[in-house]
Amino acid sequence: MIQRAIPIARYWWSYRYFVRSAIRNDLRARYARSKLGLLWALVQPLAMVLIYTLILSHLLSAKLPETSTVYAYPIYLMSGMLGWTLFSEALMRGLGIFVEQGELIKKVAFPRALLPVIAFGSATINGAALLSMMLAVFLFLGHWPDIHYLWLPGLIALALWLGLSIGLLFGLMNVFFRDIHQAVPVVLQFLFWLTPIVYALSMLPPEYHGYFAWNPVAKLTAAFQDVILYQRNPAEWHLVLLGSIAMVFTILSAGLYLRVKHELADHL
Repeated sequence: MIQRAIPIARYWWSYRYFVRSAIRNDLRARYARSKLGLLWALVQPLAMVLIYTLILSHLLSAKLPETSTVYAYPIYLMSGMLGWTLFSEALMRGLGIFVEQGELIKKVAFPRALLPVIAFGSATINGAALLSMMLAVFLFLGHWPDIHYLWLPGLIALALWLGLSIGLLFGLMNVFFRDIHQAVPVVLQFLFWLTPIVYALSMLPPEYHGYFAWNPVAKLTAAFQDVILYQRNPAEWHLVLLGSIAMVFTILSAGLYLRVKHELADHL
């Protein structure tokens, strides 16, 4: 098996410059003629944090459990927004990657399996920029990192993998049914409010808590909140569940791609 894996690894490695160039071009295209460039990827989540903090901070800070931090609510909010933004950014990149790279798919002979790598790389750069900005805000608020922050690289990779695996499945469907690209953002809006980010789950009546068990993104944002605000280990079985869901969607995406790969160019 190892002997077979080595030639495959070399084959993928031979395309490293192409992948790097594609990621750079993707970022340039997204922020073309923009003076702030990548900073615009930070504006929306940070603006939401600012708005909700100004409106709800005094109301909700005292109701967050297991913390006495003065700025508990904005840190709770930013932690959840970090997980949500990574997930949704990767999902939307996967959703649009095939249509956005349509000309490349039709005209250039290259391994189309590199498209998820390009989407993952682009989402990772945006996520790293957002994480850096939020860490700076945490330090400004006097909330210093501890050893539990070592979980963050793994959580970030898990959030991107989960979002991208789902996005790729719907991205393939979007090639044939373009309404999907319009419907997914609407679904994400509902999902955002069904995820304890702006509010804490403990604030809701206990009889509603069971419904949130069906929302895997709630477990993802809770993991970020555990590590950043409460400075404790996330629930490991939640991480196993999220990884399992991501693996299922990855397999489904790969299966659908193998079934429709010869028809992609005709529909782009």
